[in-house]
Amino acid sequence: MKKKVLIVEDEETLLSLESILLSSKGYEVKGVMDGPSALEAVVNTKPDLVLLDIMLPGIDGYEVCRQIKANEATRHIPVVMLSAKKSKEDLVKGEQAGADWYITKPFKSAMVIETIQRFLS
Repeated sequence: MKKKVLIVEDEETLLSLESILLSSKGYEVKGVMDGPSALEAVVNTKPDLVLLDIMLPGIDGYEVCRQIKANEATRHIPVVMLSAKKSKEDLVKGEQAGADWYITKPFKSAMVIETIQRFLS
């Protein structure tokens, strides 16, 4: 069975590229563009991993991550933050929100795939 990855990215081009990349590697991909949709999709689609941007409309990625990790039914889902925010404070905030991993933009596709495979193998 294909592993499901939820991509949360408000930049349409990037969402498209990430979706194509992961689909080509055999993952079942669902993409959403804002925080509230991300929380709804986590509950409804039960992804195996969430690839989460931080700067999102509605609810930011830190809060989305906190809510995923606070929910008994979803806390086991690995959350990989993917963001242009790369200061030490941003990384610490991601860790405090419960993120399992943090990748900064611009990123290499191979690094994203490798990280996802590590969590899903």
